[in-house]
Amino acid sequence: QVRLVVSGGGLVQAGGSLRLSCAASGLVFSNVVMGWFRQDPGKERQFVAAITWSGANTRYADSVKGRFTISRDNAQKTVDLQMNSLEPEDTAVYYCAATRSYGSAGTDRYSYNYWGQGTQVTVSS
Repeated sequence: QVRLVVSGGGLVQAGGSLRLSCAASGLVFSNVVMGWFRQDPGKERQFVAAITWSGANTRYADSVKGRFTISRDNAQKTVDLQMNSLEPEDTAVYYCAATRSYGSAGTDRYSYNYWGQGTQVTVSS
């Protein structure tokens, strides 16, 4: 059984930093592309960042480029999202996800097969 367990998140002031981590089990981690998405209530889940199998390639939403960094450790089966210079607009529930494909450079949420539970990130102004 595939499990993606997300940790991190919480409340931070604007300009601050948070780090999210996602631990995977039940799959061959080096065979999957990993992504982070976020969702506001009543809105669609949006792409945040993705990283390819070996970590050689990453992709970011324009809104987080230069502030967020995605990384992975295939030995530990984890993927992290370091979030710096946080803004109130970054407030959302954040999810990690895994896919065996790299359709749309990891930005298409419908291509992801497995999802972790969400974690709330709240950035106060």
